[in-house]
Amino acid sequence: MDPRIVEASFEFDPATVKHLRAQWLALMETSLWGDLKTSKIGTLPRLRKRWLELGEHLASLTRDRRWIPQPRERVKGAMAASLNLRDTLLHVERSLQVLGGGEDFAAFEKDILQFRHELLQFMEHHEKAWCDLLESQYDPPDN
Repeated sequence: MDPRIVEASFEFDPATVKHLRAQWLALMETSLWGDLKTSKIGTLPRLRKRWLELGEHLASLTRDRRWIPQPRERVKGAMAASLNLRDTLLHVERSLQVLGGGEDFAAFEKDILQFRHELLQFMEHHEKAWCDLLESQYDPPDN
């Protein structure tokens, strides 16, 4: 793997990361302090737990991995972090399906969908670069 291409694949736009972090934090605050209603007992605590996990996985995805000496292992670790983030996002979405009331619900739902859209765009950009790097190892060498 070309070290320059590996490094470039980990260049997370600081403004985008800051924006995603701020969105996550605002949604976490609403999930804790907002007026959200559900008919199933335990849904809101599970949602908060999953939302916290989502933030942890987002932080993990964007952490500096230069301490990992092997580029392939660095890329594989990032892909694993991305998969964990996707999995947690799916769990959050399942929790949201049983929410349906409260004064803050409509805005919360809209903001979650916006966050989800921006998060997936961010992830897909980097996942594509990492997949390309991993697949390049199996390309025949140029003659």
